[in-house]
Amino acid sequence: MPRPRVDREAGGAGSPITQILFAGAIGLFLTLAGTPLLIKVLARKGYGQFIRDDGPRGHLGKRGTPTMGGIAFILATLLAYAGAKVITGESATYPGLLVLFLMAGMGVVGFLDDYIKIVKRRSLGLRAGAKMSGQLVVGVLFAVLAVQFEDERGQTPASLRLSFVTDFGWTIGPVLFVVWALFMVLAMSNGVNLTDGLDGLATGASVMVFGGYTFIGLWQFQNWCGRATDLVNPSSCMEVRDPLDLAVVASALMGACFGFLWWNTSPAKIFMGDTGSLALGGALAGLAICSRTELLLALLGGLFVLITLSVVIQVGSFRTTGRRVFRMAPLQHHFELKGWSEVLVVVRFWTIQGVCVIVGLGVFYAGWATG
Repeated sequence: MPRPRVDREAGGAGSPITQILFAGAIGLFLTLAGTPLLIKVLARKGYGQFIRDDGPRGHLGKRGTPTMGGIAFILATLLAYAGAKVITGESATYPGLLVLFLMAGMGVVGFLDDYIKIVKRRSLGLRAGAKMSGQLVVGVLFAVLAVQFEDERGQTPASLRLSFVTDFGWTIGPVLFVVWALFMVLAMSNGVNLTDGLDGLATGASVMVFGGYTFIGLWQFQNWCGRATDLVNPSSCMEVRDPLDLAVVASALMGACFGFLWWNTSPAKIFMGDTGSLALGGALAGLAICSRTELLLALLGGLFVLITLSVVIQVGSFRTTGRRVFRMAPLQHHFELKGWSEVLVVVRFWTIQGVCVIVGLGVFYAGWATG
């Protein structure tokens, strides 16, 4: 007797919405419930944050706050993805697993950096060469694997072409692709790391971007070329490998970060540390590469780009003219030194990030609508 067909569009066990909702809900629950346990463990071991003496004076009271909190949402994301697959009976895909690998791999590099800073009492953590080597190894492995594993339609998790809202232009070749992917991974990891200077700032901004990628993945699935015969307008289909699974990963990340934000917002009970910031940056780069929205990430993650640029401008100006453009870089500390409260800076920067995501999604939709 043939097995009854599950209606994926009508909300069956394996429906797109069900997978996405389960992943987000499990991630949210795990960090809401699990982060306090991590806080107790870290506090008992005395793994507290080091605070610079030359920063805003209000930050000195945060010295000793447990750090390495990224462990919470990394584990929660992995468990949420696995749980959603078990509950819905769906299989994992190469794009989803590769993004999770990139997130976890970068998180391990960040954890080693945090561990040396906090436990070994070496203020600079991993030496610059060792830290860069770790990021390069993880990034190269991701980039190489991302152009393997062809499906029955000849699609690999990543494309050798540049992309904005979809692929465009010419094939750049495997070597240049690896270089480009490494640049994206390093740029986003450092961007999130620089943003993680105020309670909840990087976490809240990441929630918004992961929410945007949940929408993008679902939209790409609904208009996927792999099911073009079911589309009203097959000519407008989107060529992406397993976009639904990318939406599931993004939803798991969004939920896990949202739950972590409960404990990370002002006054923070825990900081994500390099463990979390490098992991989040890697996840953002991986989602952009696998969803064929590489250049769009600069708009969706506009706050991270803006804060990174403030550091580049500050360093460049000081080295060339001996003058500083900002009172302090990254940018959020400039406004603190101007007299803005930490909460005011965070809320206004969240507003900027929200606008970036809205505009980015508008550009994504416009790109699809115009073909």
